[in-house]
Amino acid sequence: MKAILSEAPGGPETLTLRDLPVPEPVAGEVRVAVSAVGVNFPDTLIIQDKYQFRPDRPFAPGAEFAGVIDAVGEGVDGFAPGDRVMALPMWGAMAEHVCLPAAECHRLPDAVSDEAAAALQMTYGTALYALESRGDLVAGETVVVLGAAGGVGLAAVELAHALCARVVACASTEEKVGLARGHGATEGIVYSSGEMDREAQKAFGGQLKQVVGENGADIVLDAVGGGYTEPALRCMGWGGRLLIVGFPAGIAQIPANLPLLKSCDIRGIFWGAAIKRDPAAHAAAMDRLLALVADGRIAPHIHARYRLDSAGEAIAALSARGVTGKVLVTP
Repeated sequence: MKAILSEAPGGPETLTLRDLPVPEPVAGEVRVAVSAVGVNFPDTLIIQDKYQFRPDRPFAPGAEFAGVIDAVGEGVDGFAPGDRVMALPMWGAMAEHVCLPAAECHRLPDAVSDEAAAALQMTYGTALYALESRGDLVAGETVVVLGAAGGVGLAAVELAHALCARVVACASTEEKVGLARGHGATEGIVYSSGEMDREAQKAFGGQLKQVVGENGADIVLDAVGGGYTEPALRCMGWGGRLLIVGFPAGIAQIPANLPLLKSCDIRGIFWGAAIKRDPAAHAAAMDRLLALVADGRIAPHIHARYRLDSAGEAIAALSARGVTGKVLVTP
């Protein structure tokens, strides 16, 4: 079989396409013929040894995938060849076949495509965990989403809308804001895509305060960081929650007086660790997300599809921050 491998730390250009033996499942495992792999921001980090997890090399990137089981190991109960599943191995998915424990697989309903399933787990799982488990979202609240056209951002827009929140989408272009509006945002703000200096921060903060109104935002989901975080925090309402999801624009420097004056919380979102600590909650969340897709209440937006031999280009596209929604690799 073919697989994309990281054999040394580096950028997407260091990845190599290799021929490997087709793996055989051991006891408790299934083998899946991979049909679609979701590309995520952690893929850009893990190949550079900059992510929280550092697998032994060589390894294939690719945290999430969907496909069809084509072999089962001894003792596997509940799955059989021909079953469609999705799984979240955190790495290893950019290959034509993957072996993993059957317990880590999630059966797909007929109404959910392999592509939708491959685009669902990390971004929508992160967004749902952020909004509900960490954000304590209540219907009718105002949710501001930074980076609203990216993977987690667009998922958060859709989910917050499905959970009956008022959604303010913030992104770097009119096209991105328009995409977020099409997925449930009620208002949109275009912020500066250049250096977020003090003047740009004041301008962005002024826009936010005008849109959210005098009561401020109940939740800010921040998947951008850098200079964008402080003006978003300044628009927070009393008792609000700033959810730190990621920082592709850099780690924010937050004035400590702001959460004091607003009696608001700053909450970290480490979804990858959370699902390891509570796998039952993760399984329930995946069931819920699959049901929302099957009912047509959320629909992952696919920005582009790449062949396996172009997986490095897919990761490079994500690194360039021009992607809206999800990028897939389709072996």
